Amino acid sequence: MPAKKRQNDPETGKKNKKEKRDELAVINSDLRDESVQKGMRDAWQRKESDIQLDCEPFPHCQITHFLQSEGFVESLQAELLQLNFNSKSNDLYKFQQSDDLRERKEHHISQIRSVIFGEFRVWLSEVLQVDLEATVDISCAKYEHTDVLLCHDDELEGRRVAFILYLVPPWEVKDGGTLDLFSTDEHCQPVSVVKSLLPCWNSLVFFEVSPVSFHQVAEVLSEEKCRLSLSGWFHGPSLPRPSRYIEPPVPRHTHIPKDESLLFEWVNEMYLDPRYQARVQQEFEESSEICLPSFLQEEKLRQVRSALQSSEIQWEQKGPPNKRCYGCVDMQSVPSCVQECWELLSSESFFILLSNLTGLRLHYLCGDEDESENEDGKSETENGGGEGNTQASASSTDAGASSTEKKDKGPPTCVGELRRWTHGDYTLLHDSVKREYALDLQLHMGCAGMKSDISLPFLQLVDKCLLTVYPEDNSLALVYRDKDTLKFIKHINNSSSSQLSSQNTPAFYDFSFNYYE
Repeated sequence: MPAKKRQNDPETGKKNKKEKRDELAVINSDLRDESVQKGMRDAWQRKESDIQLDCEPFPHCQITHFLQSEGFVESLQAELLQLNFNSKSNDLYKFQQSDDLRERKEHHISQIRSVIFGEFRVWLSEVLQVDLEATVDISCAKYEHTDVLLCHDDELEGRRVAFILYLVPPWEVKDGGTLDLFSTDEHCQPVSVVKSLLPCWNSLVFFEVSPVSFHQVAEVLSEEKCRLSLSGWFHGPSLPRPSRYIEPPVPRHTHIPKDESLLFEWVNEMYLDPRYQARVQQEFEESSEICLPSFLQEEKLRQVRSALQSSEIQWEQKGPPNKRCYGCVDMQSVPSCVQECWELLSSESFFILLSNLTGLRLHYLCGDEDESENEDGKSETENGGGEGNTQASASSTDAGASSTEKKDKGPPTCVGELRRWTHGDYTLLHDSVKREYALDLQLHMGCAGMKSDISLPFLQLVDKCLLTVYPEDNSLALVYRDKDTLKFIKHINNSSSSQLSSQNTPAFYDFSFNYYE
């Protein structure tokens, strides 16, 4: 939208001081009123709601009509849209962002920067009774269809106050893109969204960065509108933070003593042929990953898939949302065919099958040549140990690793879960994740019809290289991961879930296991 034309003084040909002042970026005059500042300050310190200040789930404030001049705001929006934006995408977010705006020379951008660095910072320091530094991190973000920023707390050394100035068209709840605020538990971990703030033209939201300031930008659902905003942080003394909460480890277990008859009942006979197993092992040792299609026998697949889609299973959401969000189930309460599939993947015979398919030592009967050479002192390579796949190009030495370190860890073990994936689900990388070697297994079900070329990646491994695994119905994905490789499940957005809806199913599923030598 074009800026309003400036009026010149007819006698001097110059703008008079009052008109020039009106055209500059200035914050709403109400905010400069001393009584308003005192009310804000008192309300913030008392943690009570006053003049658009709310303290649930954590103190935050939304100021409407932040800038006085509508013409200025329109011109600022036009300037920002002319910037070069860089696409940013990882486990946590997907959106477009400009470079830092601190050095930009455009008129309206430099004006808003001066207002935020100066007048607003002084006002905010007075309200919060905090000495905020004169330098501010500030950039422009653009969210379009399916863009998202998942649950996080903004915590980084020196950040004290976060702010967002919205420059959006008329916005509705159905457009998505709300700023969602999370409640927290006794460990300062996020629990669920308890408040959603709708973006509004020329409105500004700010909040203190704290141990409980968890928030997200919900996925933008509109295909026509752009969620444009200026955002950044004021720096100052950080609020005290408690010790980082460490989740208790998930117990691992050794194999279930089931004989090989279970394999012949469930697994496609092609994968039980020793010659075919040798071919699979050779391919796996070259790349450290492989997908085995049509893995289960069709009748067993049909039974399990039907049971998973029934109302018999009670799915529970697994969090916390700053680490993961998906459905899981207690295996003691599932239909018998689902339990049998779980037992298959945990069975002694399946450990042996995986050893034959990968060359990993997942059973004492499956010693390999490398180990024999190590015992004789002939091996040129020391093998590493416990959980592993380096990257898509990992060598056969990595995939076949079985070292003295592994021998000290006891018998091979596994841990697994049955997961349900719907719109909005994901997993995130986080500091407390344990880095170790493992063979990751995923057996997908209920995702027939999803197109890998337009679906979001299901599993990504982050290292020097990036391996992406797309969900395929009845496909067994095996990936060997090492200590330097992290994995995450990309956010399942509206486009991906629409493909599921076209197949008359709201979700797909996977048996997810990790095996340790």
